[in-house]
Amino acid sequence: MFPLEEVQILNQNSDDEGGRSGVLEQPTSAPRLSERLNCVALLLDGSFIGSDGVSVDYVAMAASREYASYVNLCGDLRRVNLADMKEDERVAFFINIYNSLTLHSLVRQQSLPKSVLDIKQFWRCNAYNIGGMVFTLDDIEHGILRGNRHHPSSSQRPFSASDPRLAYSCSRFDPRIHFALVCGAKSCPAIRVYRASNLNAALDGATKSFCLDGVAVNMTTRKIWLSKIFNWYRLDFGNNPLDVVRWVLPYVCEDKLYGLKFLLDQWEDEGGVTIIYNEYDWSLNNGKRKLSKAVTTKSKSNVSDIGRITDTFTNLSNIDETLKDNPILVDHF
Repeated sequence: MFPLEEVQILNQNSDDEGGRSGVLEQPTSAPRLSERLNCVALLLDGSFIGSDGVSVDYVAMAASREYASYVNLCGDLRRVNLADMKEDERVAFFINIYNSLTLHSLVRQQSLPKSVLDIKQFWRCNAYNIGGMVFTLDDIEHGILRGNRHHPSSSQRPFSASDPRLAYSCSRFDPRIHFALVCGAKSCPAIRVYRASNLNAALDGATKSFCLDGVAVNMTTRKIWLSKIFNWYRLDFGNNPLDVVRWVLPYVCEDKLYGLKFLLDQWEDEGGVTIIYNEYDWSLNNGKRKLSKAVTTKSKSNVSDIGRITDTFTNLSNIDETLKDNPILVDHF
């Protein structure tokens, strides 16, 4: 286990006490806090994430009041009661928390790295206190969302049988979460905000979107190209490369589907099909601030709503009213 003293808990004040499973403060509703965090995340998404869904203007985000509101709101994670949530709510909650923690961890760097790999132990040393328990990025991905499966480079499960965090590990593992989690690299999936009410459709959409560039096929040369994710986490998708290719079939466009099915038949009949795993671009997904996606995709009336919503963040207490009075925030997810 990574030493707790080396973990940076980004939502815990210096005078707070507690360890990986500290004492829970007065609890707050997990579903409600999730909605409030999603509200701020939507504004960050619309203001500082490029139209490609991948590039992030970290410098502009760091100086924004939307980001300051998010950081303040993160303090409430310490009081959240995770037992309040059903599994789909928990999956959506932890996907969003993972992605937000990634951005939070990068924004607070004294100088932006060229690659997230330049930050020592990035996924093991950046964490939030959630419900009195410490969750690093690795804990969330492998301990919670992957159902306490070991990291590909380790044989040890993240949570032991006596670890209180194990109670919140997903009972049903869904490989589509790999295409929802953002690691800060250019080859990562697009950044989205997820809700339990449409989680299945949203994960389908994220997987299909990723496979547009993450999967390619050439019937003439009998070659299939896949993202490195399908290699690193091969056992999450099946027992062998054939299973992996079969797994992607529902998520590719019609042309690729025809080619993949053709090569699968060839593979099973006579072999001679090659799978190539694309190099992963670990360069930081840093980019200049662009026009809000909400502004470019919503009607003029909704654009004025977004501006009005942004103005409410002078006081965090307005977030609840913002959520209730602005359905645009719900329809976007």
